[in-house]
Parts: sequence; structure tokens; C-alpha cells
Amino acid sequence: MKKNVLYPGTFDPITFGHIDLIKKALKIVDTVIVAVSETRNKNYLFDIDERLSIVKNALYKDLKIKPTKVKVISFNSLTTQLCKKMNSKIILRGLRAVSDFEYEFQLAGMNRKLDSSIETMFLMSDLENQIISSNFVKEIIQLRGDIKKFTTKSTIKALKDKYE
Repeated sequence: MKKNVLYPGTFDPITFGHIDLIKKALKIVDTVIVAVSETRNKNYLFDIDERLSIVKNALYKDLKIKPTKVKVISFNSLTTQLCKKMNSKIILRGLRAVSDFEYEFQLAGMNRKLDSSIETMFLMSDLENQIISSNFVKEIIQLRGDIKKFTTKSTIKALKDKYE
């Protein structure tokens, strides 16, 4: 039986930190489902259609990852409900720093209470990607800084188009 992992997030925009986690997860599972959140309680730079397009371009065009290995979808439900729908028993979450741990620990606990059959798998990106956050990337590009070390070419173009 094939194992897949659900990787939920806002991906506003996707960064090399996210991509690093996807690549690491693919060493453990057969398929990663990148689930882009449609939740409206955040102030996104990109709308859901733009974020889906940016993620797909980064993964499929820039990095040549096969869509059979990484599936990109949107969602507006509880993550545990999406896990059931997508036949996944594993949620992937990333940890960058100690400051992430408390929130991620609580989130994993809540998901466990909602559905005890679903496990949360925590991975850390490589050291050079641990400092990257979508918010920092947006701030740097907004101030006309160079973000080549933080995200893919097509994502940089989408960010530049948004700010110019």
C-alpha cells in the first residue's frame, strides 16, 4: 500500500524551506500532497488561485518534480478531514526554530484529539533553509532585495510582478 503525507500550509509564497521538507518527505513516503489553505482568516499577498499556480510552477516547472510524486491541491476544511478525504494518515509539519515548537506541538495535539488515527511527522529543513520564512521573503522583495537564495525563479517572478 502506498503511503502519502499531507503537507498543509498557506504557501504565500512557497520557499526553499518548504521545498526542502517536501524533498525530505519523499525519501520516507511515496507521495506528498501539498495542501494550500483557502482559509480567509489571514491576510494573504496572493489569492488561492495564484498560490496554487505559484506552487505548481515552483515544483513542476522550476524543480521538475513529477506530479505523480507531489500533488498540489487547495482546501478549506479541517486538516484531519482532508486527511480522510485524501487517504493520508500522516500530516507533515516543519520546524525551523524552538519558537515554532510550542505552536506545532499544540496543533499536533489538537489534530490527534480530532482523529487519533492520524500522526504528525515533524521534519526540519537543512540549516541554510531554516531561517527562511514566507514573510521575510515578501519583505525583502518589497524592499527590492535579492531573494534568489530563498525561492525558485518562477516564484521570484510572481513576487516581482505583484510588487511592481
